[in-house]
Amino acid sequence: MSSRKAATAKAVRRPKPAAPTRAQPAVAARPTQAAAEELAADIQRALAAGDHDVLTPQALQKLMTAACRLYSAQSEAGSQMLPVGEVTPTDIMITASGLMRAGNLAVFELGMWQSWTGR
Repeated sequence: MSSRKAATAKAVRRPKPAAPTRAQPAVAARPTQAAAEELAADIQRALAAGDHDVLTPQALQKLMTAACRLYSAQSEAGSQMLPVGEVTPTDIMITASGLMRAGNLAVFELGMWQSWTGR
């Protein structure tokens, strides 16, 4: 290969783009975030209109599973954000009770885990 061709070949090479970091989220996360915000708004509107069947039980279970796993992952990564915004204490107790039943956990186990982890 001549030195001219080698120089041309080197000039054509482009560096690989940097991997996404916390400061630079992946492009795919933006549509997911918009979809999540839109879904949350749709659910809030349906509840305000008295529609409690806005999601099938299976769809709600999949959504809760994904949200629970995402919250856990973010918490493990150091996030201090609380998992919910404006909800009533009754909403929290009903949801927490359901989550504990789903995990086959008792309140005693939660207390022990909190004392061990400081959470």
